[in-house]
Amino acid sequence: MTLEELVACDNAAQKMQTVSAAVEELLVAAQCQDRLTVGVYESAKLMNVDPDSVVLCLLAIDEEEEDDIALQIHFTLIQSFCCDNDINIVRVSGMQRLAQLLGEPAEAQGTAEPRDLHCLLVTNPHTDAWKSHGLVEVASYCEESRGNNQWVPYISLQER
Repeated sequence: MTLEELVACDNAAQKMQTVSAAVEELLVAAQCQDRLTVGVYESAKLMNVDPDSVVLCLLAIDEEEEDDIALQIHFTLIQSFCCDNDINIVRVSGMQRLAQLLGEPAEAQGTAEPRDLHCLLVTNPHTDAWKSHGLVEVASYCEESRGNNQWVPYISLQER
């Protein structure tokens, strides 16, 4: 490996850490401000009713779920809808970290079923000009990725 390749790899890893931290910050802020829609079906309903309010779509899946055909079909349909409506999309791995960030219980208590964290939408109501540093960082990363012909960028959320 050349020095230029080493520097490029280091810069890419640093950028990935920055974007991962921005996603985490954004999710926590969006949930606190009730700007987060959680679940594949809930997300599909919202995008059908008010796609203009959606500013970011996160599709979360871990390696062991990659073979789930139904989930992949849902992802394909959601990605298509997002592309048609100019909504930034990011693929995310690290479901445990995601659950931790959103305050999901480690074990389902009694009959309470855990939320479906495979699709998350961050919304921005038309009446409010809410911007967060995390949203700006993630949107910039999505734009940069599209410039490199990577239409659905991928990040990994790390356990802490």
